Amino acid sequence: MKIFITRPIPESGIKLLRDKGYEVLINEAAKDRAADKQEILAGIKGTDALLSVLTEKIDAEIMDTGLPTLKIIANYAVGFDNIDLDAAKQRNLMVTNTPDVLTNTVAEHTFALMLAISHRIAEADKFIRAGMYSVWGPMLLLGTDLFGKTLGVVGLGRIGSRVAYYAAKGFGMKVLYTDVKKDENFERGVGAQFFENIDDLLSRSDFISIHVPLLESTRHLINENKLKQMKTSAYLINTSRGPVIDEKALAKALKEKWIRGAAIDVFENEPKVEPELFRLNNIILTPHIASATEETRNAMAELAAKNIIEALEGRTPPNLVK
Repeated sequence: MKIFITRPIPESGIKLLRDKGYEVLINEAAKDRAADKQEILAGIKGTDALLSVLTEKIDAEIMDTGLPTLKIIANYAVGFDNIDLDAAKQRNLMVTNTPDVLTNTVAEHTFALMLAISHRIAEADKFIRAGMYSVWGPMLLLGTDLFGKTLGVVGLGRIGSRVAYYAAKGFGMKVLYTDVKKDENFERGVGAQFFENIDDLLSRSDFISIHVPLLESTRHLINENKLKQMKTSAYLINTSRGPVIDEKALAKALKEKWIRGAAIDVFENEPKVEPELFRLNNIILTPHIASATEETRNAMAELAAKNIIEALEGRTPPNLVK
């Protein structure tokens, strides 16, 4: 059995595959960049499994090049918008992802962003490194508390619900949420309030945290109109997918002070970033690292490998995308 991995991943996952006696080919050239399509086309020929990462678009041409031996595409991510699912289904190819193992880590990063922007941590770091700190002052770099504030969660999946739990139980925040369906058990657990209409949530929240998948219905979900409905004191956090937010509209909202600040880990045209955002002090930018801890990236590698092993041994992978 042969597996092709589009970019180097943690060794723990690779070891699981090699311990099974599989031949594992790794595209080492793409260590610090996305794999290009020609590399994937060359590597996938004659393989039984493709282990892909979210920086690569896996389309019908790639799948056809892997056939007839290709059986599974194991994505090293919880999201799978980089894979043409319709094309995979038409070719009877299994597609898997790596959910659950990154839930806590992404939720932690969400709060790291929330705290950093509201307490002006990045601004303060720049301030002191620039030699501007000459004396303590009562009004120096005043920020905003989380305690007692209202958090609006957009998308109550695994990560969104964990963020809401931390907010209510750890920071004493009031939680509002919007999702495709109401979850009464969740509401009882954290004292959350459901809003069917996102507009009602936006106008009531001090912090808004985005946790929806990227679908046609969620592309530019947060646009100029939605930004204008938020409080002028509100902060926007995004650790889901970049195109959910219209970056040009966000830059305008921050520049013209429609909202107080934002902190985002994902970008509309990743890795490119709307240039205007670089000029603003009321936004924090991180390079898609919400799941980037040693523990979680190892667990993701192992889960992707286990999905492949289950498929190649004739069983249903535990994280089959349906």
